[in-house]
Order: sequence, then C-alpha cells, then structure tokens
Amino acid sequence: MFRFEDLKIWQLVINYAKSTYKLLEKFPKVETFALADQLRRAAVLISNNIAEGSDGTDKDFSNYLDITVKSALETVNCLHIAKELGYIKRVY
Repeated sequence: MFRFEDLKIWQLVINYAKSTYKLLEKFPKVETFALADQLRRAAVLISNNIAEGSDGTDKDFSNYLDITVKSALETVNCLHIAKELGYIKRVY
C-alpha cells in the first residue's frame, strides 16, 4: 500500500472524481471535447497530485497540495459555467 492510499482526503477526492464522471454523462455530446473534458481532467488531477506528491519530501508534498487546491478550484469554476449553460441545476 502506498502512503496516499491511507489518506482520507485522497479517498474523498476519488469519490469526487467518480461523481464528476457520473454527472458528465448527462452533458450534451457537444461538450465531449470541451467543458466536460476540462472538468474530467481537473477532477482526476486532484487525486493524481495527492498521490504523486505523497512520495516526496514534506516540502514537495506541500507544493503538490497547492496544485491540488488549484485543480479543485478549476472544477468549481467549470461547474459554475455548466450551471450557466443549463447543464446542471446547481454547483455541487
């Protein structure tokens, strides 16, 4: 088992990515390579950065966590755009 697999936050963001994928199934096909793709990649990057950073020094891990927060903010921004376009009713 790797260090990140024991982290509660990593477990939570895996579920966040899974929920994001399920939500994107409802998006129109026109969004497959645009907003949906961006949202999908950002959601996956959250857990990827936690996993990747967990193998380094505390300073490295801190830097990866900073990137993780930015990816999370990116997903929130994409969800706001999706709401404005009428793809979702609320930002989760």
